[in-house]
Amino acid sequence: MARPPRFEISQLLDAAVRLAAEHGPSGVTMSAVAQAVGAPSGSLYHRFAGRPALLAEVWLRTVEGFQEGYFAALRSGDGPRAGGRAASRHVVAWSRTHPQEAALLLYGAHEFGRDDWPEEQLRRADEGNMRVRAAVAALAGALGLHGELGLERVSLAVVDLPLSLVRRHLRGGEPLPAHAEELAEQCTDALLTAD
Repeated sequence: MARPPRFEISQLLDAAVRLAAEHGPSGVTMSAVAQAVGAPSGSLYHRFAGRPALLAEVWLRTVEGFQEGYFAALRSGDGPRAGGRAASRHVVAWSRTHPQEAALLLYGAHEFGRDDWPEEQLRRADEGNMRVRAAVAALAGALGLHGELGLERVSLAVVDLPLSLVRRHLRGGEPLPAHAEELAEQCTDALLTAD
């Protein structure tokens, strides 16, 4: 009977998140992750085909975890504006609760070597991006904001605006202020109010 693995994939990815938050994507190497958890390098190569697969998994686990709450927030509330406000608030609240993961996501997939990811991880990433675009388009339609300008407005309101608030503080090494969720929600609501 084979003995269970000593190091779970979640442990390895948690270590990769910590390394990425502290050193950026370049700090996430197979040997650095192995050292961080006290595992032999072979443990990582047994679970990931190489560094591109490790980088893809740490990125995808983080973004998919974020998106799960984001899509739930968009569907919540009483009507599309309330869902948009909740999604904006979620971006800030999730970043406050998950500062290392938020710091990781501020880099972007390409800085995590997206061009070298295995096909399966590329497919997952593309599907996630398509879900976000579809959700933003659906929200724009529900709000009566049509055309390219309407789509840009909704994208700004529920994606770019809350992310810029988070980015400014996290990149500056400051904690998010207590009023950040409320500010993001108010600004999003202003943008989502049809003319």
